[in-house]
Amino acid sequence: MSSQLNVDTIVDKAGSGGTNVKIANNAVTVSEGGNATTNTVQGLAKVWSRYTSSGTATLADSFNVTSFSDGGTGIGQITYSSNMNNANYNCTASCGELSGGGNRVIGMNGSTQAPSTSSVAFKGFNTSFSAADLDFNCITVHGDLA
Repeated sequence: MSSQLNVDTIVDKAGSGGTNVKIANNAVTVSEGGNATTNTVQGLAKVWSRYTSSGTATLADSFNVTSFSDGGTGIGQITYSSNMNNANYNCTASCGELSGGGNRVIGMNGSTQAPSTSSVAFKGFNTSFSAADLDFNCITVHGDLA
């Protein structure tokens, strides 16, 4: 027989607001329509960051990032606080400019550094596909943590 639990708030037994509430690695979320499911833990972003490489390279905000380094024109590298299980994870990147118009593009910098379990580097390009420092660089990583 299936059960249903209806509550307003879940907290850990210490009453600290749920910071120690855990779900299993195989926890499943049912879609809005109820016809599809997804693995909740695997579907979460494990790393994200937003940085600028234009002017003074700066990490604006991040999750699971211990450091950011400027590797030269257009190149930024993020190092993870918690490592990935292997280097075969998925990275998604987007970028933008405050001014100057035109399309910009950012991609993994595999020519000088392959993704590792502890970090990944990206390289930004201008409309002529020359390396360029960009105002906004957004990186998201999906995969399994170690």
